[in-house]
Amino acid sequence: MAVVTDSSSPSLAELTGTPIGVSTQAPPLSNGYLLTASDGGVFNFGSATFQGSTGGQHLNAPIVGEAASSGDKGYWLVASDGGVFSFGNATFYGSMGGQHLNNPIVGMAATPSGKGYWLVASDGGIFSFGDAGYYGSMGGQQLNKPIVGMAASYDGKGYWLVASDGGIFTFGDAKFFGSQGATVLNKPIVGMAATPSGNGYWLVASDGGVFSHGDAGFLGSLGSEILNKPVIGIFP
Repeated sequence: MAVVTDSSSPSLAELTGTPIGVSTQAPPLSNGYLLTASDGGVFNFGSATFQGSTGGQHLNAPIVGEAASSGDKGYWLVASDGGVFSFGNATFYGSMGGQHLNNPIVGMAATPSGKGYWLVASDGGIFSFGDAGYYGSMGGQQLNKPIVGMAASYDGKGYWLVASDGGIFTFGDAKFFGSQGATVLNKPIVGMAATPSGNGYWLVASDGGVFSHGDAGFLGSLGSEILNKPVIGIFP
């Protein structure tokens, strides 16, 4: 799971003053992960390899999501305007950069093959590229709260969307394993990640609280920690 604490690693405040999302880009049995900041800065730890970043470059909009390519030898970053930036063996398959969006992009997910990806907007609109199939969206439907993230099913034939109140929306072969939709939350949900089996998922709140569903085990959280900046995501 991507929300991690490691006493040997720098704190978020020591790394940067920019809000950071946490991403494990190494295989499940490896010991490594990446931290990604909203300016596109990427910080690697353990066995996770640095493949490049947009840190120090001018961006039209902040980075809001990241996804790992096949083999974990590359990754994509996505900005709120739909711009996509590819690094390592991650191939560029298209973006929404420069195109009119009704609402900003808030996240992305890659297909298992690494040959495509989805972008999701805050209104639940889905944009698919490469071999990413379109299985439906919440675009044009009434939402109680905005969509804040997504995760792909294990075979890439479906996906979940999560709203800031913890509501879960399933498409394709992605199954429903529960939500926080009826729960009073201390802080809003900001992202989600699916388990490797596709039979569960984690939700994470901006205070670092983690909520597990299905076969997703609870491995800890930052919910009781004092954070200099809010958590902005969780990635498999």
